[in-house]
Amino acid sequence: MEEQTIRVQRCETKKEKPQDDQLVFGKIFTDHMFVMDYSEPLGWHNASIVPYQPLQIEPSAMVFHYAQSVFEGLKAYRTDNGSIELFRPEKNMERLNRSNDRLCIPPIDEEFALKAIKQLVSIDRDWVPHTEGTSLYIRPFIISTETYIGVSAAAHYKFIVILSPVGAYYKEGLNPVKIAVENDYVRTVKGGTGEAKTGGNYAASLKAQEMVAKTGYTQVLWLDGVEKKYIEEVGSMNVFFKINGEVVTPKLNGSILSGITRLSVIELLNHWDVPVIERRISIEELYEAYQNGQLEEAFGSGTAAVISPIGELKWGDKQMIINDGKTGEISKKVYDTITGIQYGHIEDSFNWMQNIETESTVKH
Repeated sequence: MEEQTIRVQRCETKKEKPQDDQLVFGKIFTDHMFVMDYSEPLGWHNASIVPYQPLQIEPSAMVFHYAQSVFEGLKAYRTDNGSIELFRPEKNMERLNRSNDRLCIPPIDEEFALKAIKQLVSIDRDWVPHTEGTSLYIRPFIISTETYIGVSAAAHYKFIVILSPVGAYYKEGLNPVKIAVENDYVRTVKGGTGEAKTGGNYAASLKAQEMVAKTGYTQVLWLDGVEKKYIEEVGSMNVFFKINGEVVTPKLNGSILSGITRLSVIELLNHWDVPVIERRISIEELYEAYQNGQLEEAFGSGTAAVISPIGELKWGDKQMIINDGKTGEISKKVYDTITGIQYGHIEDSFNWMQNIETESTVKH
C-alpha cells in the first residue's frame, strides 16, 4: 500500500507508573495504543496513536463468534547506554503476516507496522523500565470486526498494538521447571492452525495445563495430534534437547509455531559450532536416551522467558530427572548471550537489535 501518515492524539492525563520491583506480566498498560482499520475497498487505513482506551465493538462482531484473530509478542529493552531497542522485530511482522494468511486476514505492510510500533514505543518510552531483566512487552493483534453472524472471512478488521511494562521473568535466577508429558489432549494438528499465532491454539491448551498444575507440574510437553508420539512444543514454547552432545529440536511441520527465539537459538548454536539438528523426535527416543545416560539437557525457548530449563519430565509413570535437576551449560550460555545482546552487555554481532528511533529495514 502507499505509505500513510500516523495521526497522533496524546493523552491529557498520564497514568502513574509502577516501580520496577512491582511489575508483573501483562497486568499494567501504558498511556497510548496504536489502532488501524481495514475495510473493503479502502484496505488498511486510519492509522492512529491514541490514548489507551476500551474498544467500541458490536456484539455481533465476527471475532466473538468465529475467532478470526492473530497476535504477536515482542519486547523493548533499555540497554546499558540508555537506548531503547527491539529484538528482531521484523521477524515478528513476517510471522504476523503468515498468521494472517492462515486466518484469511488481509496482510499488513510489515515495514509500516514496524514503523508504527517504533513510534508508539517512542511516545511511551518513559514506560520502559530500567532494572535488569525488565522490559516493555509489545502486543500487536488483529481482530475481525465485521458485524455479521455467518461463517466467512470478514471484510472489516482492526490492527491494534498495546504496551505493557513487565518484570523479570526469573526473579530468583534461571531455575529448571517440572514438565508433564500430555497424552490425552492435543494442542493442534498438521493442517490446523498450529503454525499460526492465533488465540484458539492457546485456548485449546488451557485444560491440559490446568490439570497438570494440580499435580505440581509447571507445564505440559505436547505430542503430535495424530500418533501422539512425536514431541512438538512445551507449554507455549519451542523445545530443545541435548542428546549425546547434539542439540535436537522438533522440525517445523505445520503444527509447530516458528519461534523467533527458537531461530535465534539455532543460529547461536551454529555460530558456536554446537551440533544442532531439526528433526522429528519421539517421546520413546527421548526416554531411551535418558535411560542410556545421553539426555544431557532440555529447555524451552520463547519471548517471555527466553530460555526455560527443564529439570524433570514425567511421562506416564516414568520420571526423567535431567542434569540432576540443574540448569545445563548450553541453556545458561544461550540465555546469557541472548539477554546480553538484548540489554547491550554483549556486542550485537548478528544485527538482531533495532533502535526505536531508526526506520525499519524490512525489505519486501
